[in-house]
This record gives sequence, C-alpha cells and structure tokens, in this order.
Amino acid sequence: MDGRGVPVRYEAIDHALAVVGDHAIALGTAAHMPRGGCGPAGGTWSRVEQLITERPVRRGTPVTV
Repeated sequence: MDGRGVPVRYEAIDHALAVVGDHAIALGTAAHMPRGGCGPAGGTWSRVEQLITERPVRRGTPVTV
C-alpha cells in the first residue's frame, strides 16, 4: 500500500446512510456516527455532510456526528 489509504466511495456512504435512516425511522430513534470517510479514505467532510443531510436528516432522523 502506498500510504494514501483506501479511496472514499461516496456511493457506498450514501447507501449506508439510506439504510441507517430506514432503521432509525422504523425504530423511532436518532443516528449517532463519526465523520466516516474523511480520514484515511480521503473524503471531504462537506460532501459527506451533504449526504447526511440528503438521506436521514431530510427524512426526519436526527443525526449526531
């Protein structure tokens, strides 16, 4: 490995957030998560934050990062 880590896959993060949002709605709960994809994966927080807003937050799930 060259030390740059694994490249972020925004599609995978988007899918995971959709699943988390579905489960949170079904359970009537909030979601708590770290800033996933923004460390060694090389993602940008502004893009991940946008995905969080587009998926669980707009559907009414409170998210704590």
